[in-house]
Amino acid sequence: MTALLSDPGLLLLTLFIVMLVLRVPIAISLGLSAAVVAWKFDMGIDMLPYNFFAGVAKVPLLAIPFFILAGFIMESAGIAARIVRLVENLVGDMTGGLAIATVAVATFWGAVSGSGPATVAALGLILIPAMVKNGYDKAFAAANVSVTSGLAIVIPPSIAFIVYGGIADASVPALFAAGIIPGLIVAGFLMITVYLISKRRGYRGLPRQESTWVVFKDAFWGVLTPVVILGGIYGGIFTPTEAAAVAIFYGLFVGVFVYKTFNSLSVLTHVLVESTKATSVIMFVVTCAGLFAWVASTVGLVERGAAVLLALSENPWVLLLLINIILFAAGMIMDAISIYYVLLPFLLPIVHHFGWNPVWFGVMMTVNLAVGQVTPPVAVNLYVGAQIANLTMEDITPPVIPLLIATIFALAVIVLFPPLTTFLPNLFGL
Repeated sequence: MTALLSDPGLLLLTLFIVMLVLRVPIAISLGLSAAVVAWKFDMGIDMLPYNFFAGVAKVPLLAIPFFILAGFIMESAGIAARIVRLVENLVGDMTGGLAIATVAVATFWGAVSGSGPATVAALGLILIPAMVKNGYDKAFAAANVSVTSGLAIVIPPSIAFIVYGGIADASVPALFAAGIIPGLIVAGFLMITVYLISKRRGYRGLPRQESTWVVFKDAFWGVLTPVVILGGIYGGIFTPTEAAAVAIFYGLFVGVFVYKTFNSLSVLTHVLVESTKATSVIMFVVTCAGLFAWVASTVGLVERGAAVLLALSENPWVLLLLINIILFAAGMIMDAISIYYVLLPFLLPIVHHFGWNPVWFGVMMTVNLAVGQVTPPVAVNLYVGAQIANLTMEDITPPVIPLLIATIFALAVIVLFPPLTTFLPNLFGL
């Protein structure tokens, strides 16, 4: 007990873990444990408000509320529903067509939303009932939407990449470009898996009901969305933060003048309220996690943790395996943003020690954390999917397992072949 109370690093970790076990919300656990240690060891309690403010007063983080608002606007504008119709028309007549379409739509919507739970909410209301109506098992339908929506934090633009770039001082445009091929690799593994499951269970495709050209024309403005956002970034027209603001005005333009779905003030009010709630949750986690990271760094916990990991092995492949196991375990109990702030300071010295590309490492870490979004007990995507489908976590977890295994295989490919991740950033000179 004496050692615990006299060692600020040990006390910080102990307080945090105890509060997690007691089911205290993660943000509160991070912030409160940091505040207690700062007070007990006289680290300057008056610095906490400054650090709390400094944690969010960063220009790159402005992209987070902008992209969240853009995602809600585009969902309410009817873009999601039209993209679903288009993809269903393209692949819906295949065996397991709707399941494959779900993966394709989630991949595309990742280029609009940037948030896993928001993607589940936007697509689940459309795709889960449609799959159930056409004979798919409800638990499988909800699991499919929940797991594939994790692609939203890998396919650019990604809120996770924005947070990682801010902590690791890595180029956000480079991270965006680097996420494209790994995101498509994960999507490919998931498509193969849902096809095999559908074939085994006899989920048949549906005949096309409409002309593909007609459906494409209706969805054209939605298809153009990632072109506007990513094209502007890679074309050097605007920064990721400015791209997020452009996405808002583009969504409003489509909703008001093209699809005319924003036909009342109540629709816009609902969008603003929901996006404010989502932003508040994320930014509160960012500030509390930032406090924790500051205290951990001040008391020397970061250096000690990195030294412990390096002492385990000098073999980079052994440490990569260990890091991925740690990230996987952390993803089962914490959200992605908290993990970045808590673990990344420990991991960056190892990245520099072995000369790993920080952009590749960021993509690998993000894919691993996408797995965490569907790994109980803290599986935010699954909670949203289960709520939409009116199922329990026990109902939805078994069909998640094969999809989870597919994602882990895709992660292994990304880890073993770094050039797949770094090819596009190098091509674009980022």
